[in-house]
Amino acid sequence: MRTRSDRLRHALSFEILGLALVTPLGALAFDRGMHEIGLVALVCATVATGWNYVYNLLFDLWMQRRHGHTQKSVRLRVVHAVLFELGLLLALAPYIAWELGVSLAQALVMDMGFAGFYLVYAFVFNWAYDMVFPVPARAAARG
Repeated sequence: MRTRSDRLRHALSFEILGLALVTPLGALAFDRGMHEIGLVALVCATVATGWNYVYNLLFDLWMQRRHGHTQKSVRLRVVHAVLFELGLLLALAPYIAWELGVSLAQALVMDMGFAGFYLVYAFVFNWAYDMVFPVPARAAARG
């Protein structure tokens, strides 16, 4: 399994790169100012960073218990990304509605747009991260 410092590097790099991509894209897609979307994205990223750490730890513990390792197949990577984004979607839609002064239904649509972006981004980022920072074979087998 990954170390605590590796998990922290993963979570922070994921969110920093994500913010750099999603803020201008969200401002353009939702016809809002960069400041508005930037604030929402920053708060959401802060919540997501904590969730990222906890979720990935729990997912790896589950994989270790169930499969004896933490190596993810493509199918499992898809499940991993969808479940991560679903948890965030439920937590963040009320905040987005409040912050942007839109209905909960509008916020849900906006959040689904963000989630769609992050769903693809999470899949690509996590796969690339695993290639750049692989779990050592001994640690992967041991957990």
